Amino acid sequence: MNLSDLPKIVARSKKRVGRGIGSGKGGHTAGRGTKGQKAREKIGLTFEGTKVKKSFVKKTPLLRGKGKFRPALGGPVIIKLKDLADWPVKTEVTVENLIKRGLVKYGPVKILGDGEIKTALVVKVATSKQAAEKITKAGGKMVEP
Repeated sequence: MNLSDLPKIVARSKKRVGRGIGSGKGGHTAGRGTKGQKAREKIGLTFEGTKVKKSFVKKTPLLRGKGKFRPALGGPVIIKLKDLADWPVKTEVTVENLIKRGLVKYGPVKILGDGEIKTALVVKVATSKQAAEKITKAGGKMVEP
């Protein structure tokens, strides 16, 4: 075997810290500076020294009160009235039926009055005033969810 036949290694090997002066990261500090907590041990990402009043933890708001353990979904899922234009005539518009047809993934749902509708629908979902007017004008009716 010749040395010229060996494959070329492109990637450099990782520097091993604290393995003698010849390693490039040896000596008594091993690339960690001189003194202090950072030189002596591994510390967390959010570490900002001993200052408590201005630390990251103190800056984050506390969640207090009633909705503390509820997931923050951000209100109802919005559907436009034009999405219900091809809705079957006999079926009611409920959250379960909307999930089955693939219009939403979860509830609660609110219908907004963007678009036109020609079929009479029975709606059991929360709607805006404008959407309710358009549904009743087309011959449909609103039922309390």
